Amino acid sequence: MSSKPDKKESHQANGAVPVDHLTSAAQGQLVEPSDFLGPAAVEAVVLESRANAKGVREDDALLENGSQSNESDDTSTHQSPEPASPLKETSFSIGLQVLFPFLLAGFGTVAAGMVLDIVQHWDVFKNVTNLFILVPALLGLKGNLEMTLASRLSTAANIGQMDTPKEFWKMITGNMALLLVQATVVGFLASIAAVVFGWIPDGHFSLYHAVLLCASSVATAFVASLFLGMIMIGVIIGSRKMGINPDNVATPIAASLGDLVTLALLSGISCGLYKDLESKFYVNPLVCSLFLALLPIWVFVARKDSATWEVLCSSWEPVVIAMAISSVGGLILDRTVSDPNFAGMAVFTPVINGVGGNLVAVQASRISTYLHMSGMPGESSKTAPWKCPSPCSTFCSSDVNSRSARVLFLLVVPGHLVFLYTISSMQGGHTTLTLIFVVFYMTAALLQVLILLYIADWMVHWMWNRDLDPDNFSIPYLTALGDLIGTGLLAVSFHILWLIGDRDSDVGD
Repeated sequence: MSSKPDKKESHQANGAVPVDHLTSAAQGQLVEPSDFLGPAAVEAVVLESRANAKGVREDDALLENGSQSNESDDTSTHQSPEPASPLKETSFSIGLQVLFPFLLAGFGTVAAGMVLDIVQHWDVFKNVTNLFILVPALLGLKGNLEMTLASRLSTAANIGQMDTPKEFWKMITGNMALLLVQATVVGFLASIAAVVFGWIPDGHFSLYHAVLLCASSVATAFVASLFLGMIMIGVIIGSRKMGINPDNVATPIAASLGDLVTLALLSGISCGLYKDLESKFYVNPLVCSLFLALLPIWVFVARKDSATWEVLCSSWEPVVIAMAISSVGGLILDRTVSDPNFAGMAVFTPVINGVGGNLVAVQASRISTYLHMSGMPGESSKTAPWKCPSPCSTFCSSDVNSRSARVLFLLVVPGHLVFLYTISSMQGGHTTLTLIFVVFYMTAALLQVLILLYIADWMVHWMWNRDLDPDNFSIPYLTALGDLIGTGLLAVSFHILWLIGDRDSDVGD
């Protein structure tokens, strides 16, 4: 077999022991002497040793289920040099694992939309309208940070970097400190972006409102990150113990809790600070200064781990750019919510943005883990092609990532129907769910997810080939684009529906 010399060289270069001394005791299995008879068995052991030397445990890489193939190790070895575990996932198993967290995430976005539908009538949102610009930016920020954390920890768990207590606590403390630094800094930048985007069209600037936005944004980002980061750690551990692939469940759960918790915290904190805006003017700058003063502590903790320190030094560009993209979506929301003709935008915006962001985050996390199983970022292989993928290869091929893209795309319509019915049952949105409204809404949702899944397929491979870890760089861009595309398409749909309704009323008159 022509690939044997390369594999043996890699095996020896990774510090593996000779083949005749190998056993699978690291995986809790005994190797019979007969297993070493024949070249096929020798090659299988070489591949297994190479995987263990790289920290990849075949039995734990991407978790097996009842619908997986029962082919022998020898057969899988001869069929393809690609990682065996990802290829064993079927469409049914992917859909089964994604369905529950997807619905949970969707109901979380529905709850966030209902909260936004209520708080838009509060005094603080009426008088400080820049808060509407801050909402998508801050929700997008939380989605970026939490889902990036979930993707990073899922990959670490799948490739065996959290198996020992020492590795586990090192990974957890470093990533939590990294999360708090990113949340504080980007929360501060999001408030500045909200002030700027609100000031440019109106030409009006209020220092008190700017400080209120800063304090509310930073406090919300910090508290939400601390709470949601701990939840994510529990989800990763629980999914591993239950035999579920963390890539399929962690990112949707992060998003489901993130939108609701972040929006509730932002509403409560901003309302409380707004009441003290005139009587206790020093409270807002004091709150903002307190959280910014804690930054050196989290930087010091994150610096102890070389991996998190590298992420901290290199991951600002995607997070900041994603925040700016989401702020543009917030500007669209600010202009539409204030218009009585678009009253339903408030409740539907978190839903369509959240669902699109959840689905594309799952796909990006899965593709990233798949690539990590084959090597390191920057390594050229047939699993990470250089050319731009065609839509057919993204959605219609037999590849496992194409299979998951089809599953995720097929979840859009039934999922949104459930969420729309829930909103209608709770009498939210001030909009009647007519057939034409559902058609326009579904068209916008399908188009959003279709665009995002294709961009994810291109972006993750593009970043991988340029020595960038997609776990850290792809999800912020994808979720921010989801916010912008979702808000824009929803606004266009509402505008068309308003025109159609206006013409109908004219005809009736």
